[in-house]
Amino acid sequence: MIKSTNQEEQKQLANIFTVLAIIFFASNLRAPITSVGPVIGEISSDLNLSKTMAGLVTTIPLLAFGFLSSLIPKISKKHGMEIILLFSLILLGLGLGIRSYGSIFTLLLGSAFIGTAITFGNVLMPAFIKLKFPYKIGLIMGMYSAGMNLTAALAAGFSVGIGKWTNYGWQASLGIWIILVFIGFLLWFPQIPKKKHRNNKKNIEENHTTPLSSKTLLKSPLAWSVTIFMGLQSLLFYCISAWLPKVAQDWGMGIEASGWLLSYMQFAQLPTTFIGSLIASRLKDQRILSILTAFLFIFSLIGILLFKTQYIVLFCIILGIGSGLAFSLAMLFFILRTKNIHHSSQLSGMAQSIGYLLAAIGPPLFGAIYDWKANWNISFLFLIGASIILLFVGVIAGKNNYIRN
Repeated sequence: MIKSTNQEEQKQLANIFTVLAIIFFASNLRAPITSVGPVIGEISSDLNLSKTMAGLVTTIPLLAFGFLSSLIPKISKKHGMEIILLFSLILLGLGLGIRSYGSIFTLLLGSAFIGTAITFGNVLMPAFIKLKFPYKIGLIMGMYSAGMNLTAALAAGFSVGIGKWTNYGWQASLGIWIILVFIGFLLWFPQIPKKKHRNNKKNIEENHTTPLSSKTLLKSPLAWSVTIFMGLQSLLFYCISAWLPKVAQDWGMGIEASGWLLSYMQFAQLPTTFIGSLIASRLKDQRILSILTAFLFIFSLIGILLFKTQYIVLFCIILGIGSGLAFSLAMLFFILRTKNIHHSSQLSGMAQSIGYLLAAIGPPLFGAIYDWKANWNISFLFLIGASIILLFVGVIAGKNNYIRN
């Protein structure tokens, strides 16, 4: 009896530690990107970048997400999720260091490393959560999303200030987040299972799981709806993250105040991603949440377009609520529309591969439209159009159904 109690306590302690590892791992998945937007003007001035070229700083990670996501499930199946995720943290730290070196080449190369590293976490973490906490998916996904968005908010808000406080400018603004990588590495390292246990678990999973065929995924309207939903919500988020501070500056807002706009959006995401995950995971049908998400995007974008900086903080908060709900739904669709972890990682791989390639068009196109028209209004109409499409695919993706062979 005492032995059983001790084992149960050890298991609970291990689960708590695993949750902490998930949260701190998640804290590294957006801060390296949201820290860019507030200082993109400074980077452009220092390195003489056009607006289209500056958009590539955000787009390169998205291209990595797109081109690599479909390959990750196979790599993970061969080497194990925990080891691959640990490797991604090492690569992320390397990328952060290179990106902050101070030249155009290192800026782009470091962005590529960062994008590659984050791709592993994006694809594998939902499947890892489903494996470790199959009966608490909504709760753990909520914590995962909250950890991601909290550091994303802090990165956006303090990005400009960090550069000033350290006297190293944008290089410090982008490079300081390597501290989070180090903490994440320390917490994640104990998650690596013993070799014997890993191999046994791998064999059990392989013997009892029939993978989805590529043909099944590519012919599935549900899979495509999840994919397009994933891509459009990412496109909207990364366009806003890359350009909203610069747009607000052009409309007369100060540089530090404009950086905090992303923080208001991210802080609004925090309760939404947590509560949204809990609510969505308890519903058999998520269509009403998909409709609400699209409405929040459309309403807030129209508000920013019409009123410029007058009520921009309010509309950023509404935008953050919509973005948080959209992200929660996108992550949960990988889990809720599949039967097991391998199917989840396959759908995640497809949705994030194609979806992020779609999203990668956003930031440079948003900037290119301005270079073409010298006006931000058309760029915002582009985002409103994307939100309308999000509404239609969200209704399909939110319907209670599974992808089957």
